[in-house]
Amino acid sequence: MPDPRQQPRRRAQGELELAVLAALRAADGPANAGWVRDRLGGDLAYTTVITILARLHAKNVVTRERDGRSFVWTPTSDEAGLAALKMRKVLDGEPDREAVLASFVTSLPEGDEQVLRALLGRAADEEAGS
Repeated sequence: MPDPRQQPRRRAQGELELAVLAALRAADGPANAGWVRDRLGGDLAYTTVITILARLHAKNVVTRERDGRSFVWTPTSDEAGLAALKMRKVLDGEPDREAVLASFVTSLPEGDEQVLRALLGRAADEEAGS
């Protein structure tokens, strides 16, 4: 018999969003909330899946289309896009963007800093070529 004092593991912030997004990306096409819930397994409530899908929709990470009385959902972004959106949201909420960016860049490991420099160089080249 399970110990009633044991609480189920609480998910990390954003973990469920990533799981829902991954399930949608694995679909052959638009998927409904029931399909997503089945793919995630476990004991998630249908309403929880709907809530997560609605949050992802508000973040423009998924689109939805009417299908009868419910919706089908399609991802518009991947996990990297969702992470970038979260980073942008944090940055947008800070009054001193330059200080936040400077702190971020100086705290990057050398390999990540080189990747960022290369990406910024590529973006500048593309902008100059436009």
